[in-house]
Amino acid sequence: MTGNEPTTDHPTEAPAVTGERAEWLAALAKHRHFLRFTTRDLTDEQAGRRTSAGELCLGGLIKHVTSAERGWVDFIQHGPSAMPDFTAMTAADWERRAEEFRLLPGETLAGVLAAYEEVARRTDELIATLPDLDASWPLPKAPWFQADTHWSARRVLMHIMAETAQHAGHADILRESLDGAKSMG
Repeated sequence: MTGNEPTTDHPTEAPAVTGERAEWLAALAKHRHFLRFTTRDLTDEQAGRRTSAGELCLGGLIKHVTSAERGWVDFIQHGPSAMPDFTAMTAADWERRAEEFRLLPGETLAGVLAAYEEVARRTDELIATLPDLDASWPLPKAPWFQADTHWSARRVLMHIMAETAQHAGHADILRESLDGAKSMG
């Protein structure tokens, strides 16, 4: 080696994401920030504490958003077979699903946040690289979906955005109820 050879230890930088996809990424990043920000400086015990009449806790809420985003990204990539048939779920299935709203023994806030970060990274990569935002699939069977309805990747991303924003608001209420801290204001 002469020292003049090109190095290959620096990966090629991906092209910049622009237009609609950049808007999706920026808006999702903002809502994700506010959701994660509600957990700043909390212990695992605090993140698992219910602070309202409902079942939600901050750790469980982030687990739910993580699970929902993961499921919808799988739907974009693989269609309704990637999601359960909600009309055929048993009581045990629903109980397992309810566990995503709680911080279970052995789970940590750091672990929940790391899982959320990984799912967010995967979603962001999909947004940047998906060939067609208009590609659509029929929705999975569920009592809350009208039969024979199709959602495009773009519509699914709107749903992920709405879920994230709505739950960031829920998280803000839970945090304020816990110790008076606010995400904004």
